[in-house]
Amino acid sequence: MTLSRQADFIQSIADAFQFISYYHPQDYIQSLAQAYARERSPAAKDAMAQILVNSRLCAEGHRPICQDTGIATVFLQVGMNVRWAADMSLQAMVDEGVRRAYNHPDNRLRASVLRDPAGTRQNTRDNTPAVLHTEIVPGDTLEVWVAAKGGGSENKAKFVNLNPSDSLVDWVLNTVPSLGAGWCPPGILGIGIGGTAEKAMLLAKKSLMYPIDIQELQARGASNRCEELRLELFSKVNALGIGAQGLGGLTTVLDVKVLDYPTHAASLPVALIPNCAATRHAHFILDGHGAVQLSPPRLEDYPAITWAPDANTRRVHLDQITAEDIRHWRAGERLLLSGKLLTGRDAAHQRLIDLLKRNEPLPVDFKNRFIYYVGPVDAVRDEVVGPAGPTTATRMDKFTETLLAHTSLLGMIGKAERGPAAIDAIARHQAVYLMAVGGAAYLVSKAIRAAKVLAFADLGMEAIHEFTVEDMPVTVAVDSQGHSVHQSGPQEWKIKLEQLHLN
Repeated sequence: MTLSRQADFIQSIADAFQFISYYHPQDYIQSLAQAYARERSPAAKDAMAQILVNSRLCAEGHRPICQDTGIATVFLQVGMNVRWAADMSLQAMVDEGVRRAYNHPDNRLRASVLRDPAGTRQNTRDNTPAVLHTEIVPGDTLEVWVAAKGGGSENKAKFVNLNPSDSLVDWVLNTVPSLGAGWCPPGILGIGIGGTAEKAMLLAKKSLMYPIDIQELQARGASNRCEELRLELFSKVNALGIGAQGLGGLTTVLDVKVLDYPTHAASLPVALIPNCAATRHAHFILDGHGAVQLSPPRLEDYPAITWAPDANTRRVHLDQITAEDIRHWRAGERLLLSGKLLTGRDAAHQRLIDLLKRNEPLPVDFKNRFIYYVGPVDAVRDEVVGPAGPTTATRMDKFTETLLAHTSLLGMIGKAERGPAAIDAIARHQAVYLMAVGGAAYLVSKAIRAAKVLAFADLGMEAIHEFTVEDMPVTVAVDSQGHSVHQSGPQEWKIKLEQLHLN
């Protein structure tokens, strides 16, 4: 009989979520470094370098890998012989651990969880409640998996009820390109097969908790159908040419995980959930001997990779930029931004649009300015702002035409592709869309020299800020003529991969 103490369990949850906020799993770093060494696409290689450098900076500085520090997810297997010395429920203990982790004064994490999701959408301010999955199993230990899942990848989760005779592989290969780049590849695909709808989704999510081992599987060969699917999908998804950040390249996924469960004879439920470049999870076992002691990776085990801007990178002074200047920028061109830019994302955009509809003045002058789609982490110690990487730009597509038409905004900065309507609006108004690397939030924050809130302070991380930046690295993703690197890059590399295969 094992005695599990409330204080030890809460502290373990808190320590684990702090740990995964700044330490990538070592298998992810090693796998990404190998992919970086193989990569032939300059744009994808540059993005991977930024992610790897960012990872080491976070490990050294104990600051979040990504500004989206995720929704807290916990899988818990409770041994039947465990006795609790506790007066709180499992959910309450997990939530208290999450609360402590996300409000840690030395490494405050971003509170992204909103209550009343279909109504007022009020921030809970401490990222609770967590999503908890509990299973009672034989034994006398507590086995715990924790994960912090960002919205960019979580929003790309897909589910389908196929006919038993349908091709699961074809569905995956048709679905992955439709995800766009908002899930920040290169990452991992989790696939759940069977059971019922909710069981398939849980299988897909839990599969993402396991270490990257596709190379070992390739070496020994498949021993069952799930392993056969892993190998086939790994090869065929990478052959799509989507590449790092959707820019086109050799590596889109570092691994494909598959878990299955018996299902009804009439059914073939399939779930797909991607894990992004900010892969954050940990696994530990509590045996009644105190709180968990997680072992950090050694800094010397990180790859010796540096990042510096290309010699041809254009330096841009935001405070002097004009509409005529941006017409000379071309899709794929790399820039270093210096000067002042505004920030704003979903909630701020909605308020701006509402003000325009009512013919009321805006709280900020957007003329000849750039807006950065970001919800930064709160600053600690001597920081002017915490990690501040881009959020998925496609969520702002529906606001783009109105904002460009009424504000003389020059451009936008975010991550991933823009949809057809947004690209049309950008070309029509001769604006531009710039892409920053998702998964390099701490590296991006190093370029921010000052930050202040200008409007909508009640929105917290979604308020409109003004950042003063110096040499912030971005890529022209959509130029003023409507050319998009997220269309041309994958198309180019899909053809190249087909040619490599034929040769």
